[in-house]
Parts: sequence; structure tokens; C-alpha cells
Amino acid sequence: MIETLLTVLVVLLCCGVVYAVAGARVVKQYERGVVFRLGRLRREVRQPGFTMIVPAVDRLRKVNMQIVTLPVPAQEGITRDNVTVRVDAVVYFKVVSPADAVVAVEDYRFAVSQMAQTSLRSIIGKSDLDDLLSNREKLNQGLELMIDSPAVGWGVHIDRVEIKDVSLPETMKRSMARQAEADRERRARVINADAEFQASRKLADAASEMSRQPAALQLRLLLTVVAVAAEKNSTLVLPFPVELLRFLERAQQPAAPPPADGSGGSTGSRANGPSADGSAAQGSPADEPVAEPSGAAPAGAPGAGQAPARAGALAGVTARRAAGEAPASTARPRTQGTPARAGGEAGPGAVASRDERRDDGR
Repeated sequence: MIETLLTVLVVLLCCGVVYAVAGARVVKQYERGVVFRLGRLRREVRQPGFTMIVPAVDRLRKVNMQIVTLPVPAQEGITRDNVTVRVDAVVYFKVVSPADAVVAVEDYRFAVSQMAQTSLRSIIGKSDLDDLLSNREKLNQGLELMIDSPAVGWGVHIDRVEIKDVSLPETMKRSMARQAEADRERRARVINADAEFQASRKLADAASEMSRQPAALQLRLLLTVVAVAAEKNSTLVLPFPVELLRFLERAQQPAAPPPADGSGGSTGSRANGPSADGSAAQGSPADEPVAEPSGAAPAGAPGAGQAPARAGALAGVTARRAAGEAPASTARPRTQGTPARAGGEAGPGAVASRDERRDDGR
């Protein structure tokens, strides 16, 4: 009997040890335990450390309380300004209620992932391309609110949401590059024009100041010469005053030439016109034929018939010279039928014309 009792005790002890080992559980620091007893949720959440459950009666579910990083696959959508883009994001969340995370939703990870994808598509459709590229903070906050609202009932808290990348079509990239280049060129031109305007105002002020002080222009010229002379590979040209060039030009001008009408300067010429005392000067008889009285010319000499007319013309010219008037050009020209006088004598018309030219020369 004693041996039988000892055997039963050992067996019972072994069963108790096995039962105790089967009900022993260890919950880690970043986990929480949810116990289901016969399918019913126990309100008590097992804390980290060693804990016991009833084997074959209780079931323990461990829930990770760490922040989970969930990447959201790239979603393709059309923005409000009709641009096709692909946007991917990342969601950071954690479980705040282990019981709700186990009971309220079948798989809270999958639920958060799907909610993030749909919310991201909605954000793409409501936003412009410029907002997706430059105003991401506002979009991240809006996306976080959209995901966090249903996730609260699942015992999940959305910590933050970040848009990772926005992929654009190649044509849109080229268009944006041209737009950015044109904008930069516009700003460069505006800055250059502003600089030219300011420089022109400064130059106008400098010009007005130099106009009040002429010596400032000479000083500025000397400074420019000094600045140019500092370069070894430059040629320095010094300007001469214009007044000096004009003086040299006047010095090189020749004397006035004598009259070219042959009225003066020749040996055999006769000065005509009124003299200093008002009388008419006469040349030598050899230089100009003297009018003879009527009938003085021989009958057979050439031009004898024209002697009275020539005498009258010479008398009129002499009278006009004495009066200080210019001789009139009313002398009758020599006709074609009248031969020239022998020895180079000219007719009365030619003599009158020559006297007029001499008077004009004087």
C-alpha cells in the first residue's frame, strides 16, 4: 500500500508540474497580454513579466505596443489641376488599446494600410500640384487626420504621416524646368534693369556735380588714365584739346591769292575805276585802243565804219567811271559780219565788257 501511495503522489506531482508549466506565460516589456477565457475577453490586461493562465481554458494574445512604421504603396491619381502623379507615403502608428486592437478589428495593420492608401488618393484629388510639391506639411496633417479618425475605434493612434515622394511624368518635368528657367531669367532681367536704373541715377548726379566743378572732369580723366596705365597690355591714347588743333590749322593756311581776272599785276595792264581823288585812271594807249574823233580813222582801215559808235561807248564808260557807277552791259556786241580790227583790236562791245570786268575785280 505504501508503495502504491508513493507512486500516486509522484504521478500527481508530475501532473501538477506539467500543468503549471503549461499555464506559465512571459509577457515582454513592449507587449501587453489579452486573455480570453472560454472565448470571453477578460478585462484584465496582462502586464509585462511572468503571468499564469489556465491551460486549455484561457488563451493569451500578445499585442505589440511599439510604434509601427508602415509604408504605403505608391498611389497614382489626378490632381485638382489635372496632372497625373504618383505619390507614396509612410505611416507611423501604435496601439493604445490592446483589447480594441484585438477585438474591434481583425488585423489592425492591414486596416491601417488600406485606410492610408484610400486617404492618400483622396488627398491627391483635392490638392494642386504646387501643394504636393511645396506645401507638404499641410497635406501631411490632413492625411493624418483622415487616417486617425477611423483608427481611434480600432485602438490605434496615428502618430504621423509623411509623403515620401511625388513622381511626375517626363513631359511635366520638362515643362516645369522651362517654367523655372523662364522665371529665373525674368528675375535676372528685372535685377539687371534695376541696377541700370540706379547706375544711371548715380551717373546723372555725378554729371551734374562735374558740370558745377569743371576741374572734377579733369581729375576723373587723370584717374582713368592711371587705372588704364596699370594694365601692361593696354595702349594709352591722350587726347589733344580742339583749340590747339584749330590754331595749327589756321597757321597752316596759305595767303590769299591775287585776283584771277587779269585786271591787275601785269605789266601791260591798265587800272580802271575811280582813283583816290575821284578821277578815272587810264592805262597806256598800247594796252587799249583810244577812241578817235569822227572821221579820224582812215577810210580803208578795217572797222572804220564803227569808229563813231566805239567813241560813243568809250565816252559813256568814262563818264560812268567818273560818277562812281558800275558800267552797264548795254554795249552792242560785235556782229558776225564785222571783222576784228587788225593787230588784235577789239570792238566797242568787247572794250566795254573788259572795263566792266576790271571794275568788278576791284
